[in-house]
Amino acid sequence: MRGGRTARVAFTALFERHAEAVWNYAYRLTASWSQAEDLLSATFLTAWRKRGDARLVRESALPWLYTVTANRARTEWRASRRALRLVSRLTPQHERDHADEVAARTDAQRRLAAVVAAVAALPASEREIAQLCLLGEMPTADAAALLGITESSVRARVSRTRARLRRLAGDQTPEDTP
Repeated sequence: MRGGRTARVAFTALFERHAEAVWNYAYRLTASWSQAEDLLSATFLTAWRKRGDARLVRESALPWLYTVTANRARTEWRASRRALRLVSRLTPQHERDHADEVAARTDAQRRLAAVVAAVAALPASEREIAQLCLLGEMPTADAAALLGITESSVRARVSRTRARLRRLAGDQTPEDTP
């Protein structure tokens, strides 16, 4: 049992060290406090289950946690899109959707939602760079190590991704969001 206690203590330290950063990243991906909370929980549940598979970058688990968070967010986004399509087929067109009213409450949330949608529309390699470096604020050196490419390649992809996001989101980039 002693090994189990050590693992729990180490995991608690990991959670305390990175929970806030993971929640902030999840919020930037979803533009929703409650979804960020759900992603935080799901990320650390996955981290516990796959603790032996974690890939450290510069002795940090944060890049791996960001990857887990982004993967969970994509999975949940796809599921919610399917659910919304189903609901739209069942809901008469003249009724207003309560979710639209909630999403429209603040200008900051609308801007962030536009950025999240623009990021989702990016090609896979650019979306990954946007999630890691722009939304996740991961240093280019860490992203390069995680992706197995050179730092100059990461910087070039960040530049191309920012330009594409400006076009897709009407000059709203992740660095412009709250």
